[in-house]
Amino acid sequence: MGIATSQQLTKYYDQYRDTEITFTKDIIRALGLDPRQVYVKCNGGQWPCIINSTSFQHAKIIVGTKGGAFQALASKGGPTANLRFCFNEQEGDGIITFLVSSRVGEIRPYMNSKDLVIVTLQFTARPPDDLIEICGRLLEANANAIRRREERIPINDDSKRKLNLVKEECNVIVQSVPRHCVVRDISFSGARIILIGLSQYLAGKEAILRLEFDEPAEILSIKGTVVSADLIPGRKDICIASLKFDESSLPLSFKMHLNTYLTSVRKIQLSASEQIAQQKEAQAEQIAAKANQQEKAEPESKEAPQPAAPQPTEPQAPEVQA
Repeated sequence: MGIATSQQLTKYYDQYRDTEITFTKDIIRALGLDPRQVYVKCNGGQWPCIINSTSFQHAKIIVGTKGGAFQALASKGGPTANLRFCFNEQEGDGIITFLVSSRVGEIRPYMNSKDLVIVTLQFTARPPDDLIEICGRLLEANANAIRRREERIPINDDSKRKLNLVKEECNVIVQSVPRHCVVRDISFSGARIILIGLSQYLAGKEAILRLEFDEPAEILSIKGTVVSADLIPGRKDICIASLKFDESSLPLSFKMHLNTYLTSVRKIQLSASEQIAQQKEAQAEQIAAKANQQEKAEPESKEAPQPAAPQPTEPQAPEVQA
C-alpha cells in the first residue's frame, strides 16, 4: 500500500464519508482483508465476527444470537465497542491491524434469521488513516472507472511499471481458443491488442483477456467482445483488434491498477504545473526588483527653477527746487 498524504486522506474522507462498502468476495480480495482476523471487543471480552460493510461513519457486523458477543453488544445503554480490522499488505508479507472505537447502534435480525443479527457500530471519531486510505483508493477507482473510462493508457516500460503489469505479452481467449497477443493500450472500457489471425473471423466474437500483474501477484481475466479487427499493413496474418470490456464484470483489482497509474500521472502533471507557476512568479519578482533598482538609481531631486531677472526701470528726473 502506498503512502497517502494528509491532503489526499482528507479528500478521501470528505468525498466518501457516507459511502458504504459491502464486503463481497471481490472486494475482500482486492483490499486484502483477512476476515479471520476481524474481532469485536466489548465489555472486556473479544469475539470473532463477520464484517458485512463499512463506511467512514459506521460499520455493520454479523454475530450469532447464542454467543457472548451478542450478549455484550445487546446490553442496555448502547455500550462502547472496538472493531479490529486486519488487512494483508499487498507489497509484502506484513499485515495492517488497527482498532476503530465505536458505540453500538441498531441491532436487527440478519436476513430474517433467528440465529444471526446484524449490529451497526457508529464510529465515535474519525477512523484511522489506514482505513481511510485503503477504502478511499477503492472508492476512487470505482469513480474513475466511470469518469475516465475512455482514457487510453499506452503500454510501454514506464506505464507497465506504474500499472504493475508484468509484461505486455499475454493470452486472449476467443471463442474458447487461447491465442498469444501483445497489448498496445488499455483503459477501463477496453483494450487494443495485436494477434495472429484473420480479421473477418475475429470481429464480433466474445473474448477474455488475461493480464498478469504484480503487487499483488495475480492473473486477471477480463471479459469482453472484439468490436473490430484490422489487418496490419504488409501482413496478411497479423491484425490489431479492439476489445470492448464488459464493464459490469470488471475485476476491482484491475480498476485499482489503472487508477494508480492515472492518479500518479496526474500528480506529475500537477507538480509540473506548480513548477511552471513558481518559475513565472519568480521571474515577475525579478522584473519588479530590477525596476525598483532602476528607480533608485535616478536623481531623487530635480533642478530648482532659476529666479526671473529684474526688469530695467527708466531713470527719474532730479527734483528741481523753486
